[in-house]
Amino acid sequence: MKIKYSTLLAAMLLPLTYVSAEDVSLTPPNAKPGECYARVVLPAQYETVEEKVITKEPSEKISIVPAEFTETEEEVVVTPETKKLVPVPAKYKEVKETIEVKPAIRTWKTSLKKKALPVSPELLAAAKAAGVDVEHAQPGDCYKEYFVPRKFKTVTEDVLVRNEHNETEVVPPEFETVEKTVIVKPASKEVIEVPAVYEETEEQVMVEPEKTVWKKGQNPAQKVSGATGEIMCLVKVPAKYKTIKKRVLKSPATTKVVEVPAKTKVIKVKKLISDEQIKTIPMPALYETIEKTVPENNATFSWVYAKDEVESGLKYTGHQICLTEAPAKTKEIKKIVLDIPAHVEEEVVPAVTKSVKVQKLVSEAKEVKTPVEAEYKMMKKRKKVADTHIEWKRILCQTNMTKDIIAKLQSALNEKGYSAGKADGVLGRGTRRALDKFQRDSSLATGGITYETLNALGITL
Repeated sequence: MKIKYSTLLAAMLLPLTYVSAEDVSLTPPNAKPGECYARVVLPAQYETVEEKVITKEPSEKISIVPAEFTETEEEVVVTPETKKLVPVPAKYKEVKETIEVKPAIRTWKTSLKKKALPVSPELLAAAKAAGVDVEHAQPGDCYKEYFVPRKFKTVTEDVLVRNEHNETEVVPPEFETVEKTVIVKPASKEVIEVPAVYEETEEQVMVEPEKTVWKKGQNPAQKVSGATGEIMCLVKVPAKYKTIKKRVLKSPATTKVVEVPAKTKVIKVKKLISDEQIKTIPMPALYETIEKTVPENNATFSWVYAKDEVESGLKYTGHQICLTEAPAKTKEIKKIVLDIPAHVEEEVVPAVTKSVKVQKLVSEAKEVKTPVEAEYKMMKKRKKVADTHIEWKRILCQTNMTKDIIAKLQSALNEKGYSAGKADGVLGRGTRRALDKFQRDSSLATGGITYETLNALGITL
């Protein structure tokens, strides 16, 4: 049996939601060629109704009667007591110690004489094999023996005269001298008076207006006819003017604000680079090289106790050995040993106090309770009018289910705050979860990528 890709996709997206058992048609209604449908879950439908609800429970109003205080003076610590670390160097002392430079040596020799020769290890081993108690022999015991002389060697040894330890050193703080610019006078503004500006001009001022006057005139006919009649002529006298210099205001007096720059001064100051520190200095151990004489190989012996009677048949070897003992040699050396280790002592720097005025509580604050009635309001509530059910909805067909469409779906879900993951065009579990949550929050059908969901996300095909 073949299963449509759209039906398979719807089954993959179908969440575990309980729906009513109403019958759903086995084929989508009014389907057209090229369209794909899937049975999806439609969420329950609700309507808004009003209901009187209490918005504020009956309570009590509490009024606070403030506390009363009185003012007094009190010593306040402005700088707390501190501790200063003072390093104390280690102290050493000189002691004398006796060191064994050559141990006491017991030697088997041919006799008890000082110039007697030592015996060989082979002879001593032969005597021991013969039943002589070599280990418990005492100095002065003599035996008949063969010997191999004992050899010694001088070796050097490093003797510890001062243990490895640590010493402390105070490293003072470090400063560097830098230049610092200090403002000695801040920037300001200054109001300056700008005086008025005048200009000089010349102006014609009339000092006498135009007028008319009668003046005597000559009659030309008088000379001819000898007439004596007087002639008067009305003459127009023009106005008189005087040129004067005049100051004219060109621009009135005003003020302007001038920015006065700040005055600075460069001074040299010290800048802290590092604080005072305690530095630990490791001091190596000291050794003194001394020489020691130690046996290089033990003497071997084959011998018969000298005081014993010799049984018949035994032959004297011609050698006699006696156990001698050379006392140990010691040497007294001087050693420098640690007497008091380096440590750090604390010095108490007393606190600095200041007298300040403080308030002391005279009476505590009190509360007064007043009953407050409950408050109500009409609230809109959602009432279910239809149960969740399954219905045929048009979804994306396989031909439209491209990586580009899935990437758009992922981007749209991410923009709306639903984490669909990277917009890579892959319909994974995270994308399906984000799609289902968006459909539920938007009261859309769940269980498939419906066209309603695409429209709600603003995606066009």
